[in-house]
Amino acid sequence: MSAKSCGVTTSALAMTLSSTRPSLLAECDPAGGTLRAGFFQSQITAGTGLYHLAVAERAGEDALAQAFASHLVGIDASSHRQVLPGLTDPAQAPALARTWPALAQVMRVLSDEGGYDVVIDAGRLALESGRLHSTLTPAPLLQGADLVLLVVRGTDQSLALARHMAEPLRNELTERGTGADALGVLLVEDGPRRAHEVSEALRLPVMAALPWEPDTAAYLAGTGRAPRGLKKSALLSSARTALGHLQAAASRRALHQQYPPTIPAPAVLPAPTGSRAPAPQAPVQQVAGVLQRLGQGRVEPRV
Repeated sequence: MSAKSCGVTTSALAMTLSSTRPSLLAECDPAGGTLRAGFFQSQITAGTGLYHLAVAERAGEDALAQAFASHLVGIDASSHRQVLPGLTDPAQAPALARTWPALAQVMRVLSDEGGYDVVIDAGRLALESGRLHSTLTPAPLLQGADLVLLVVRGTDQSLALARHMAEPLRNELTERGTGADALGVLLVEDGPRRAHEVSEALRLPVMAALPWEPDTAAYLAGTGRAPRGLKKSALLSSARTALGHLQAAASRRALHQQYPPTIPAPAVLPAPTGSRAPAPQAPVQQVAGVLQRLGQGRVEPRV
């Protein structure tokens, strides 16, 4: 996500395409998706995508799991890389308020049981009284994510906007998420500011960086043709490296949470502010329903 448009969707798509494992890009920006009209060049109709999951969820979690698989679109010949297209109209966003938690659980199943790299495009950050806006952000997805990346460019303007978002995000993840250490920066190297300057300005670690490569970015955004040597482009090569770093960071956090430092007995400590009850396990039907139906692309792959 970002404080303002900084290449969130393009970065997310680059990482999804660069994954060496099965991968899913979920376009969950409440302001509306751009992949349908951009990268997919309007090949996908409004009959496929995120909004229909809100309708299915009303019938129960099993129905949501089945609908989820049928609304994915393949973006490579093997269909190992898939996209869940976003909303076609921002007015649809309120209908998803009760769907986000169940959708977060389905994505957790894909990650933990299916071995997928799940990349969520959460769009532009919106706050309400210092907290994530309940309608204009997919808050439950961010709260349950292994990592939350604030996408910024290396410009003073981008940093000025992001600076005011960092602290509310830290607080949100501490109080309702997996912890403040899930939060980091994805730097798009467009501008004079380097990683150490960005980290100092935002008081956040730069977890990954992507080069500014207009030709490849334009292709991914649907505004340009595929450049020569696309798969070896600097952007996709760096995205593959960045994703590897992020996978390692997520694994380290998971191990730390599973095996926290031993507290010498008989000390008894109060529960930390951000502690949460364990997330409920997904029903067996969800696991089977999602994983068995994956792999069926809806359009001819573009890459």
